[in-house]
Order: sequence, then structure tokens, then C-alpha cells
Amino acid sequence: MGDFLHHYISGAKIEGTSGQTGMVFNPATGEVSAEAPYATAAEVNYAVESATAAFTGWSQTSASARSQVMFRFRELVISNMDVLAEIVSREHGKTLA
Repeated sequence: MGDFLHHYISGAKIEGTSGQTGMVFNPATGEVSAEAPYATAAEVNYAVESATAAFTGWSQTSASARSQVMFRFRELVISNMDVLAEIVSREHGKTLA
């Protein structure tokens, strides 16, 4: 079996507590590439509450500061292009080329 995935809420990996998971398949090979936990209602509520709280601060952040965050994100995407391409390739069943 492949990787075991986690929820990512409020800047942290969160272990799913539902006890239920779903298989993630590589569409090119049909092989299981990962296992993803299903969220409980409490985990979904926590994610929504965290996002709502983050939005309040983010929306009050100046455009200049927000653009700096987005440019940093852009730089991270560019510097990790090979890794991201491999992930997308695996998720979509496409060749890496």
C-alpha cells in the first residue's frame, strides 16, 4: 500500500479519528497509491472554524503584506516544481514528461 494521508487543519497535520478511510488509486496503473482518512463531523467543523478565524486576520492584512505571502508561495512552487510535477503526474495517471 502507498502513503497514509492526514487532514491538514490550522497549519498542522491532524490524524483522522473516524476510523474510516478511502483508497487513492493511481489512474494509470490502478494501484493504490495512498490511503486517506475520512473526517468526522467534528473534524469538518474544526476545519471550518479554523478557516473562518484565519479569514478574519487575513482580510485585515494589507494588500502589500498579502502580496508578499503570495510571492513567497510562488517561489516555493517554482523551487519545488519537480516534486509537484511528480505528485500531479501520480494523481492524474499522466506521464511525467
